[in-house]
Formats: sequence, C-alpha cells, structure tokens
Amino acid sequence: MRTILNSLRQDYQLWVMILPALAVIIIFNYIPMYGAQLAFRDFDFSKGLTGGEWRGWFYFQQFMDSYLFTDLIRNTFLISLSTLVVGFPAPIILALVLNQIQNRRWKKLMQTTVYAPHFISVIVLVGMLHVLLSPSTGIVGHLMQSIGLGHIHWLGSTTTFIPTYVLSDIWQHAGWSSIIYLAALSGVDPQLYDSAKIDGANRWQMVRFIDVPTLVPTIIILFILSMGNILSTGFEKIFLMQNSLNLPVSEVISTYVYKIGIVSNQFSLAAAIGLFNTVINFAFLITMNQISKRASNTSLF
Repeated sequence: MRTILNSLRQDYQLWVMILPALAVIIIFNYIPMYGAQLAFRDFDFSKGLTGGEWRGWFYFQQFMDSYLFTDLIRNTFLISLSTLVVGFPAPIILALVLNQIQNRRWKKLMQTTVYAPHFISVIVLVGMLHVLLSPSTGIVGHLMQSIGLGHIHWLGSTTTFIPTYVLSDIWQHAGWSSIIYLAALSGVDPQLYDSAKIDGANRWQMVRFIDVPTLVPTIIILFILSMGNILSTGFEKIFLMQNSLNLPVSEVISTYVYKIGIVSNQFSLAAAIGLFNTVINFAFLITMNQISKRASNTSLF
C-alpha cells in the first residue's frame, strides 16, 4: 500500500493524464458488468435488472438444449477460425512486403492504397459485395460466366458464403492491421541489414533471419488477443450479408442474440447467451496465454 501511495505522490502528473481513460474504461466496461445478473433472472420491466425472479442456470440450460446450439457454435467457430487462419498471416506478409519497398514515394502510395479500404463502412462494403458478386449483373458474375463457371451466387450459397466473408475481411482490414507490424519492423537496427549484406545474405534471407524474428513477440501477443475473440464474429457484416439461402452457415451467436433479445424480447435468454460467449472467449484467452508463456516466455500477463 505504501508503495502505491509513493508512486501516486511521485508520478501524480502521469496518473492525472490517464485518469480520463481510466474513467471511460470503468464507466463503459466495468459498470455495465452489473447487468450480467440479468442472465440469471427473469427480466421484468417494472422491477428493473435486480427485481426479477432468480432462475439460476435455467437460461444457460435452455440455450444448450436448443436445437440451434450445435449449429450456432459450429458456424461461429468455423467463421472465426477461417478468419484467423487465413486472415491473421495476411497483415504480417503485407508488412514484410511493404518493408522491402525502398522507394519512399512508392511505399507511401502502396500504404495509402492498402489502408484505404479500412475506412469503408460495413454497410457500403456489403453493398459493394452485392453489386460486384451478383450472379446476373455483377462484374464477378460476368467474369465467372465468361470462363465457363456459370452463375455462382456468392452470397446465396452455403459453400461460398464463408470464403466471401473471409476474403472481403482481409481486403478491408489487412492493410490497417499491418501498421503495428511495420512499426515493429521500424525498430530494427539498420546495421543488422548492413552486416547481413556484407555476409552475402539476399533479401529473402534478411527477411527470414532479421525481420521475422523481430516480429515474433508482436505476432504472439496479437495471436493471444485474437484467441480471446474466437467466438466473437462481426455482427454487422454477417447480419447484412445474411439471407434465407445462406442462413444455415451464416447464423452465428451474435446474430442469434440480436434476434432473441431485440426482436423476440427474450432479454434474459439473450444475456445468458452473451455471457456464455464471453466466458468461452475468456477461457480461450487464458489458455492460449498460458501456453505461450510456457512455450516462448511471451504473454500478456
């Protein structure tokens, strides 16, 4: 306690600077946790969050006994895992490629080009997908037909929905996500490159033995954080891409919570599903953090 007080006394200016950020986190992240008890109660508008009858694990059991439980877990995990496996390496590779561009003008042009899609809103992006991937009028549809693949309904097929979601997500966010890797690469001592050139190393060898080892700690930390969202898919994009044709593979936990909680007014059940999702994500985060800590001595905590 005395150590904390001494720290506050000596560095009070720094604590004052981070006070607004701490206040935002407490108000918008920790205080709302009080509402998690809704998952264990029957919600009553007239009695508020704490006035409903205590039901314990009833709503969790109702969700797990639902005929949609297996499909929801499978779809959510499959979409998240596909995004992680295919999308996680994309910004790493992009950062390594951009780091090899020597001409500053071309490098800035390439960075601006790959960063720009990140600022496109989800609604506009899905609208673009509908226009471009239309089997009858879209550019991609005409291209597929011209090479003899016929009419492919990319957004209306259970086979092509996940690849379309994952690839469009990479196109939109890979450039922006590469910034943190480029920042890590900027800390590499230029003398290492000079020494490697003197020893006869080519570009591939410098990437392999200098750039990649530099990125490993950052990759591990971001991978751990990604595992904490393994069952959290983007609601807006999936909901906008969803239709009756792709529903068997596009119905995920986040869209189901919306339909149960907002559309059907089953607030307690929706809160229980959301809490279940959070606990599973937290378990993945802790597990991956411990594995990383033992294997590489790199972890969040």
